Amino acid sequence: MAVIKAFRAIRPSEDMAHRVAALPYDVMSREEAVEMASGNEYSFLRVDRPEIEFDSGVSFDNPLAYKKASENLKGLMAQGVLEKDPTDYLYIYQLESEGYSQAGLVTCLAVDDYLEGVIKKHEHTRQDKELDRTKHILECNAHTGPILLFYREQRDIGEVMEQWMRTKIPVYDFVSEDGVAHRVWVIDSREVVQKLIGIFGGVDSLYIADGHHRCAAAARACLERRKGGYSGDEEFNFFLGVIFPHNELRVLDYNRIVDDLNGLGKEEFLQKIISNTGTGPLFEVSPVEVTGAYRPQNKHSFGMYIEDRWYRLDSIPGTWDKKGPIERLDVSILQKNLLNPVLGIKDPRTDKRIEFIGGIRGLEELERRVDRGAAVAFSLYPTSIKDLMDVADAGLVMPPKSTWFEPKLRSGLFVHYLG
Repeated sequence: MAVIKAFRAIRPSEDMAHRVAALPYDVMSREEAVEMASGNEYSFLRVDRPEIEFDSGVSFDNPLAYKKASENLKGLMAQGVLEKDPTDYLYIYQLESEGYSQAGLVTCLAVDDYLEGVIKKHEHTRQDKELDRTKHILECNAHTGPILLFYREQRDIGEVMEQWMRTKIPVYDFVSEDGVAHRVWVIDSREVVQKLIGIFGGVDSLYIADGHHRCAAAARACLERRKGGYSGDEEFNFFLGVIFPHNELRVLDYNRIVDDLNGLGKEEFLQKIISNTGTGPLFEVSPVEVTGAYRPQNKHSFGMYIEDRWYRLDSIPGTWDKKGPIERLDVSILQKNLLNPVLGIKDPRTDKRIEFIGGIRGLEELERRVDRGAAVAFSLYPTSIKDLMDVADAGLVMPPKSTWFEPKLRSGLFVHYLG
């Protein structure tokens, strides 16, 4: 059963939240991070991406960068920009964008739940990225970026949170540069805190949506700190997360661009998609007659943009049904039946000919990239939350770049001190 814990958040003063809040460290390049933090000395990117304080010769994993992250965090606290709450609370974090609204519970979760599989993952992690965030956590002595998680929706949890939001005034209420509204409530009632802790104690599983490397790093940092002995109650045994009901999360498409056609001409390429080199038809291919980019309207249908023209690709039944939770994902169908056999992309994790474009950037980005020299782009129908849960419940791992969650949690609104 899931363990959640109230904590004393280090967080911005009410008038500084909008200046501190920053996108997660791993959704932008170094150059983009520099631009985002420019002119804002309070941007939390100066904690989460401290290398931007140096010239390009200092890499993200340079010891100087980790030291600067700690210094900047302490500096924000010394200036009163960040303050530590006087006692343990839970918090509600609501995000609203383009008609979508989601409200999550900000809490600390048990590292042991992650290690024992109560908190389920669906992605492989890279050791170098884990090590980077582990060093960052240990140097700052804090978790600076929340992990996005979800649970199968339960009405009693929602009712408690909705009642609090309806009757209390948020401590933060601002709109970020990308048009996302951010609101935060502090649950300072011991009775309500204990009620939520008790309800979550009956939740069988939690699922990581976004932040697998941060979660793995929190576990690494915890195990490192445990070497000095521990009782289990220390703050380093817990990590920072925001937990949403599964039906409120918004998953966008995660699209693909390929640099070349693997030595094929356009017509030969189209023919191979249909025949797949003699193994039988795998897709029905038809030109899209309407103007504008083509967005698939259902699972197992794909858009393809090549030479200024959109096509619709429908995966033929029998090539995906009656298969396991991984094999019937659209990202798997595209990889197995087209990207690998036709375009020669055997490992999308390492092949430099393929690039992944999050749905937040729009299908126009696919057109722009192909018009400027890439060979072909594919638009996909978004992976569903149910698909993700099926994969995680089976103890399996999603293919790379399967899900893009939007809107993104902001870092800097909550920091968890390890003690």
